[in-house]
Amino acid sequence: MEEAYLLLKYLLLGMFQGFTEPIPISSSGHLQIAKHFFGIEIKGLTFELMVNTASLLAVLVIYRSDIFRLAVSGLGYMRTKNPADRSEFMFIVYLIIATIPAGVIGVVFGDFIEDQLSSVRTVAITLIITGIALWAIRNLRGRKNDGDMRLKDAIIIGFAQAIALIPGISRSGATIVAAMGLGMRQETALRFSFLLFIPVSVGGAILSISDILNDPNIQQLAVPYLLAFIGSFVMSYFSLKWFMNIMAQGNLKYFAIYCFIVGPLILIFL
Repeated sequence: MEEAYLLLKYLLLGMFQGFTEPIPISSSGHLQIAKHFFGIEIKGLTFELMVNTASLLAVLVIYRSDIFRLAVSGLGYMRTKNPADRSEFMFIVYLIIATIPAGVIGVVFGDFIEDQLSSVRTVAITLIITGIALWAIRNLRGRKNDGDMRLKDAIIIGFAQAIALIPGISRSGATIVAAMGLGMRQETALRFSFLLFIPVSVGGAILSISDILNDPNIQQLAVPYLLAFIGSFVMSYFSLKWFMNIMAQGNLKYFAIYCFIVGPLILIFL
């Protein structure tokens, strides 16, 4: 009975993380809340890597046509310097540039963030900050398309993603807020945000390999981790599809309201 309850808790945690990963309410922050609620202390990075990798696979599936188009056009431009492919090639370059701030800050300050900024109280405060940012851009309707991006845009969005290393600051929320604040169309902001998720997640997975290999619980928790992975993948896929529809309708204000409600409630009751 106890084993079944453990499996259920890990499955629910995976589903919870998967659902909150694409939407701008901070999956890392909500995962901290869920672990607090379930009374689970998960040591090491294996669990988070598993569920984040599942979310990454969901993003790859949904954006597979964009990834294929960028790869073909980017390689084509490198080979032929065809002006028609230049905007796609530069989009890839900007994705790489925007990845750098989070990668550097994560390596330098990752341990500090995990040790000092992962409390439930911190999550409550940063959720309120996320809500304020979402509310500020709720009515923006930019005009910039993929081909209108510039180096400055990539750097600013990259630093926005780096700020989201703090639990409670939504990664998708921070990058979308930055992109829309720079005048990008909602569709462009959304696509750049989730394509930017790919190199960051792959880089995090590579850096975490040694932690997984040295995880003393990997054999004991293999099945719970697998269930969490499956739950995260399924929920990430449907959550991202849902969020894409929300973005198309311009309804980011509802996520801001959610953050305004949940943040103070956490401060009061947890």
